Amino acid sequence: MLAKRVIPCLDVKDGRVVKGTNFLNLRDAGDPVELAAFYDREGADELVFLDITASHERRRTIFDIASRTSEEVFIPYCVGGGIKSVEDFRDLLKTGADKISMNTAAVQHPEVITEAAERFGSQCVVVAIDGKKNAEGWWEVYLHGGRTPTGIKVLDWAAEAERRGAGEILLTSMDADGTKNGFDIPQTRAVAETVRIPVIASGGAGAPEHLYDALTEGKADAALIASITHYGEYTIGQLKAYLRERGVVVR
Repeated sequence: MLAKRVIPCLDVKDGRVVKGTNFLNLRDAGDPVELAAFYDREGADELVFLDITASHERRRTIFDIASRTSEEVFIPYCVGGGIKSVEDFRDLLKTGADKISMNTAAVQHPEVITEAAERFGSQCVVVAIDGKKNAEGWWEVYLHGGRTPTGIKVLDWAAEAERRGAGEILLTSMDADGTKNGFDIPQTRAVAETVRIPVIASGGAGAPEHLYDALTEGKADAALIASITHYGEYTIGQLKAYLRERGVVVR
């Protein structure tokens, strides 16, 4: 059995880590590189940096932060936000990033998924999906940091992303994000049962049992965390100990 992963997520805006609720009401959580180095020492399995306004503001992602992180951090890390082309993949991988996450551009230009997978390998291509249950009762894909509904079903898009060469799905529930009430288990499980590639559950972690639920009932391969560790409520060690005590294999 593959070990489950615990992955801190650093949402970056204007060079600072921020955290909000349902993608709104952002508050400061510190310097991204300092926080990344802290999580490396704490025993995180990987890190995710997301430049949360890059696509909305139509600019390139945080190359300087990615480069500085490579000098301080020795665990794998993923960078996303504003990725539009295979050249962006190349440039970020050169800075030291291990994986690149696409969201908006993946939907608008899905051929980039295939081109990047063929050129650099599926293992470094992460397709991020922001999903929200709509009035008709199905999960809909949103773009531009949760600002733009697409009319695309999350399950259909996850399957297509896999077909096109994505090596991993980063699934964020917009309904659960920042609420600390737990992950969106039904949506997470539905995506995990739709694809064969790993699924990272994101949005809603507020207590150790929420990670347990996502990794067991939700069938996720990894759990993304943010505010519960950014502000010192729990340590990575405490979260992993809780999971181990309940039979979840973690690194």
